Amino acid sequence: MATDVVVPTLGESITEATLGQWLKKPGEAVKADEPIASLETDKVAIEVPSPVAGVVGELVVNEGDTVNVGAVIARIEAGASAATAATPAVEDRTAVGQAEAAAPPEPAAAPVDEEGDPVTLSPSVRRAVLEHGVDPSKIRGTGKDGRLTKDDVVAAARTQPKPAAPAAAAPAPAVAAPVAASAGGRKEERVRMTRLRQTVASRLKEAQNTAAILTTFNDVDMTAVIEARNKYKDLFEKKHGVRLGFMGFFVKAACMALKDVPAVNASIEGDEIVYRDYVDVSVAVSAPNGLVVPVIRDAQDLSVAGIEKTIGDFGTRAKNGTLKLEEMKGGTFTISNGGVFGSLMSTPIINPPQSGVLGLHRIEERPVVRDGQIVARPMMYLALSYDHRLIDGREAVTFLVAIKNAIEDPTRLLIDL
Repeated sequence: MATDVVVPTLGESITEATLGQWLKKPGEAVKADEPIASLETDKVAIEVPSPVAGVVGELVVNEGDTVNVGAVIARIEAGASAATAATPAVEDRTAVGQAEAAAPPEPAAAPVDEEGDPVTLSPSVRRAVLEHGVDPSKIRGTGKDGRLTKDDVVAAARTQPKPAAPAAAAPAPAVAAPVAASAGGRKEERVRMTRLRQTVASRLKEAQNTAAILTTFNDVDMTAVIEARNKYKDLFEKKHGVRLGFMGFFVKAACMALKDVPAVNASIEGDEIVYRDYVDVSVAVSAPNGLVVPVIRDAQDLSVAGIEKTIGDFGTRAKNGTLKLEEMKGGTFTISNGGVFGSLMSTPIINPPQSGVLGLHRIEERPVVRDGQIVARPMMYLALSYDHRLIDGREAVTFLVAIKNAIEDPTRLLIDL
């Protein structure tokens, strides 16, 4: 007897999703509650578990198809009857298989792991494998259930030895010439945009079409924060179980600055301005399928340790694809750290309906003047993009200067100055 696998409830106001990847194939055994498919919503990927133990039967929809909540996407055959049902289909193909025995094999067989099982790759991971020329079966995955992520492929590509220059070989047979010619040609690959990427594109374009976006810059001397981090990072990690980074300082500084300049934490709704006495900071983190922006709720009430714990948890679950939809809703202000990727300067786009986003960048030593002397200091550029309909230039500059003062003198964070 077959059991239908249906699209589960995805969250408030979300009625459809895209089937991003099948995690199981027809004929494979599956346990109850074991994930068999991954759905992509506007914000996160959600795994669909099998309702019963058995064998995967018919896959009703294809990867890339849009499915509604409650729709049937697959069927699970229960127990031994499923295996028996699958046997005739195999026998029916025997004659066809014999007829195709003389045909050349498929040019690209699915990679297998060390135990001989096929390795299932998501579209983004597959692209990374092709781009970097690595063997996915030799890479240990860090995603959920040991699946490969794009970061795993990139890391493996960095560590693998470069191939030695090929030695001069004997002339190849004439039949190999067309293959060599085609290998040297230009290639294109068309990959359907994920639902997450479509949503990101739509919202960013909406921000440009709606808000009057302006960006103002400043720079900050990171000397004091770096010294404090180096001095206390071991004790901090021992006590709190999380590494002391720079984001905790910047989130705390932003909360203080937003209290002084409330317009940056406000938003426009119709012909009204909504001011808030709380700060929900959206923190942009990288995930295998794109950028996601979980929210640190009531960040103004958290310590630096509490902020670092929350961000660390978000980062881990973003890579594993286990962030919840409600964790990415709302947000009154965004901080985006492009410095971890080496960015020197950028003009970030606000996340509507928010009115401001703070961009952090890489730290590098630059010559600056201190007490009449030219010295090298670790400097970082700060960028604040804001909605000029609501925030004036004076307020934007005041906000950035408040951030700069708090980072250059972290004692201000303790005495709320």
